[in-house]
Amino acid sequence: MIYPFLSVIARGTGVDLTAMSLALTARSLVGTLNPIVASVADRRGRKFGMLSGVSLFLLGAALIVVWPTFPALVASMILITLGKYTFDPAMQAYLGDRIPYERRGTILAVTEIGWSLAFIAGIPLMGFLIARHGWMAPFPLMVVLGFLIIIGLIWMLPKDVRPADGSPSMGANFRAVLTFTPALAGLCVGMFTSTANEVVNLLFGVWLEQSFGLKIAALGAASAIIGISELSGEGLVAAFVDRLGKPRSVALGLGVNSLAALFLPVLGRTELGALVGLFLFYISFEFAIVSSIPMMTEVLPGARATVMAFNVAFMAFGRAIGAPLATLLFYFGFPAVTTAAVLFNLLAYLALRRMQRGLESRGILLSGTVGRPKVVGPASV
Repeated sequence: MIYPFLSVIARGTGVDLTAMSLALTARSLVGTLNPIVASVADRRGRKFGMLSGVSLFLLGAALIVVWPTFPALVASMILITLGKYTFDPAMQAYLGDRIPYERRGTILAVTEIGWSLAFIAGIPLMGFLIARHGWMAPFPLMVVLGFLIIIGLIWMLPKDVRPADGSPSMGANFRAVLTFTPALAGLCVGMFTSTANEVVNLLFGVWLEQSFGLKIAALGAASAIIGISELSGEGLVAAFVDRLGKPRSVALGLGVNSLAALFLPVLGRTELGALVGLFLFYISFEFAIVSSIPMMTEVLPGARATVMAFNVAFMAFGRAIGAPLATLLFYFGFPAVTTAAVLFNLLAYLALRRMQRGLESRGILLSGTVGRPKVVGPASV
């Protein structure tokens, strides 16, 4: 909810747009430390990792309820983001342990529907609360939801299996990921794609507000449209990623996203055109990034949760790059912002090709298409 209501929250906390962008940068940079926390799912179990993530989310939301100030908002954003970044790798590793790679894309795409539903249903609700009760009104509701999530996880998930003696330490898992060139290249795919998205994501609310004078309720509706585009992107991933192959799907998403970014300033001459352009930009981004998630779960199966934790951390670092860059580029106009998005997408594609070549040289294929044979790589490298 920070992105569409960036100006509103900045005014409510008494700071300017630059301060908010720096707060978002701090949040993203803290996310880069996430592997230290999230890799607990490789050592203590997937359920423990998921519960740890939701607990951080709950703590962050409660902080604003107790202390509704800008410093508390910064701390809250950091805790909530760290909570999500701890939860996601544990959840993805949990599913990766149980679902064959050839069909994993569909299942992980379904889990990503929660993100788009947050835009479709959550953002309009947050806009409703903010418009009537102020910028901090959503946080008490988030506290209640956090408690419900914890209860649901405790009730539904099986107990963690005690790790076998001699299982790799956190340091060993870190070394396995950071010394494996294809894994590093795959992590850069997520980083550059996230940077491309962030430079537009940070400013779309400001752009719409300045260009068309959209108010809080209208910004919430615009976010719902973006949520629909993301839901559509996840639906396309669920339908096609296991048939097209994960790397090919990522490349397709990056190409379409670059075209959408190039045409966004042209389409944005009218309010309807701007919303259509944002729809195309977000549906293609979602297709690319969600396709990359099942791909990354198979790059290094022996340290799956650690890889996914680093994947989230690299994405967070990409957003940390994009946040200050976006405000700098916005001084030169919105076309400068969208051009930067295209350039970062190109870097993501080059990293994708590097990852594929590195894995293929080791006899590992990540096509994983339904109905076709797949060369299975080693459990650890």
